[in-house]
Amino acid sequence: MRTTCTVCPRRCRLAPGQTGFCRARRNEGGTVVAGNYGRVTSLALDPIEKKPLARYRPGTLVVSLGSYGCNLRCPFCQNAEISQAGEKNIPWREISPEELVDLTLDARSRDTRVIGIAYTYNEPLVGWEYVRDCARLAHEHGLANVLVSNGCVEASVLEDLTGLIDAANIDLKGFTDAFYDACGGAPGSLACVKSTIERLAEDSACHLEVTTLIVPGMNDTDEEIDAAARWLAGLDGGRGRESITYHVTRFFPRWHLTDRGPTPVETVYRLAEVARRHLSHVFTGNC
Repeated sequence: MRTTCTVCPRRCRLAPGQTGFCRARRNEGGTVVAGNYGRVTSLALDPIEKKPLARYRPGTLVVSLGSYGCNLRCPFCQNAEISQAGEKNIPWREISPEELVDLTLDARSRDTRVIGIAYTYNEPLVGWEYVRDCARLAHEHGLANVLVSNGCVEASVLEDLTGLIDAANIDLKGFTDAFYDACGGAPGSLACVKSTIERLAEDSACHLEVTTLIVPGMNDTDEEIDAAARWLAGLDGGRGRESITYHVTRFFPRWHLTDRGPTPVETVYRLAEVARRHLSHVFTGNC
């Protein structure tokens, strides 16, 4: 019996044993589960600023981990080795929530700058159940939870994570449906990402930052960044101007998008100034 995955707008219809577009979720006995649950491909101790989070507990460290799989196919993906892989394409090791929290507590015992766990590198919410279970246990031990996501996830998933995410950086990849089409998004992906950002902006317990990677010839016009920044500023009853941090980041050729050079530094700086017309906290990255 085919079963519909309800995690993102793609809503894959999966036959028994079939894996979805994200390469992470599959139909097991009529139920769609996270096939990548606890399967860790990447593990590192990172500065919080690398997530990037510029205004959340600066100077601290987080244990960062990723699995495999993603529900987008951005041609410029910076982590394609894992995000565009499945279980048979990349080495992984199994780490239970208990083991992950123990690893983090051990890291904190060695360095008091360690504050918690970051779910990152691939798209963590294609395996959101693992994020939920780890985050619950982390909170029980006084650890913070950081989410780095493309935001292309349905509201029901965010509801299950309510109260568990202390800080998030969401990719707003572009501000047009055409851009999300180029990123392999399902119809409605931009609206879904905007809804995710809206919900997190309303969550007083979650510090929110947003990132746009500026890709030459795709989303590098003043008009597009102006529209995105103006929309962000209007969130949370108009308090978005002061509460939301926006990162405007330089592109470098990667994966399938190697037909153009890096974003000119002056373009990134110019677009950051455009965003500052509406937002008080705008940062440039990779410059």
